[in-house]
Amino acid sequence: MARNTLACAVKCGVSIMARGLIPWIWLKRPVYIQARFSYLHMKFLFFSWLAVFVGSWVVYVEYSSYTELCRGHECKNTICDKFQKGVIDGSACNSLCEKDTLYLGKCLSAKPSNQVYSGSWGDMEGIIKCQMKEDPHYDLGFELEPRKESASFSRPTKGTSMQKFKEMVFNHLKAKVGDQANLADLLTLVLGVADSNKDGEISLSEAHSAWALLQLNEFLLSVVLQEREHTPRLLGFCGDLYVMEKVPYVPLYGVSLPWMVELWIPASLRRSIDQWATPSWPRKAKIAIGLFELVEDVFHGTFGSFLMCDVSAAGFGYTERHDIKVVDARQIVPEVGFQEVMRERRCEEDTDCLYGRDCFTSCDLTKHRCTTEVTQPNLAKVCSTLKDYILYGAPSDIKDELDKQLYACIALKGASEQMEMEHSLILNNLKTLLWKKISHTKDS
Repeated sequence: MARNTLACAVKCGVSIMARGLIPWIWLKRPVYIQARFSYLHMKFLFFSWLAVFVGSWVVYVEYSSYTELCRGHECKNTICDKFQKGVIDGSACNSLCEKDTLYLGKCLSAKPSNQVYSGSWGDMEGIIKCQMKEDPHYDLGFELEPRKESASFSRPTKGTSMQKFKEMVFNHLKAKVGDQANLADLLTLVLGVADSNKDGEISLSEAHSAWALLQLNEFLLSVVLQEREHTPRLLGFCGDLYVMEKVPYVPLYGVSLPWMVELWIPASLRRSIDQWATPSWPRKAKIAIGLFELVEDVFHGTFGSFLMCDVSAAGFGYTERHDIKVVDARQIVPEVGFQEVMRERRCEEDTDCLYGRDCFTSCDLTKHRCTTEVTQPNLAKVCSTLKDYILYGAPSDIKDELDKQLYACIALKGASEQMEMEHSLILNNLKTLLWKKISHTKDS
């Protein structure tokens, strides 16, 4: 009897405990699920807001950058205002300001002071460049052609005779390129460009435009090399706005990627991507020969020597026929003008004596002034830019010799007594080596 009573008590206790435990389990489970759902919900909201914040910041940065760099409408308004007042004139003025057949398209500007746009002029495609007032918070670096304010087009003054204007231009060219024997020929070329309507006379408004353009290295070089094939043709101008022939393939090599992608790509992979996007090797050889010929044109050329102070791939392009073209000549500067400016520059060390990206001189510590001779000639800088480009995919039978010649080229020093002889020898060796390999092909 007692045993049965005990068994009954145990069963009743277990039953009561079971009834109490089951509701607790069912009560606890929804609380856990609810807590997990709340955590996931908060995590989703956090990353959503983070994405919105980052996206908004990127849009803001891009928009701010665009509005500061791309001010083509301001440039056009300024130029057209001067044209309509009769201050300036040029072959592009009517099309830009009255007929609206000169159209500014995609913004390509890298600095607010130098507006660059792709565009069209009737049936022609071109690159439109315009000078703008510099924004004071931008550090634009040292320039041979500083533009602290937008062109006022005040020179030559009213009443200046044609003879006086010629003297002005002659003296300016002499200061830029030196006292050349054929300086009169360069003067004739400049005056021919200044006469935009080809009526045999230069009006005061045309003279204002020509004088403003002569302050720009790129314009001067386009006149100096207009008979050569290495610079785009000057199609027209209005004030210091000018239109150049469009180069189809820019830059010389490399693929343009969004800056956010660039941050995550290793340098080795970036170089591989750039090489995959280049033409076949024979066509690269033709492009390289053209670049070597450009070095010849600007090194002791017809109208003096010019220094190539930015020999990056972005400054060059090529045509459908793989002929090299200079697309940004702002850093190709007359040697005489360069030397005058560097002579006055104070320094504490060699790194203070840099112009552009590639023109170094040394610091004379006794005078704390920069010397005037560049440490590396144009050819050495071009070879450094071309080395990986031209060696990639090179035929095995010339690759070792090509590599040897390129390293000898890169080792050239500007102050060497034998520099000019070594320069000519290496330049001829490289051109001959490449030409022999492609002369029998259709790419030549």
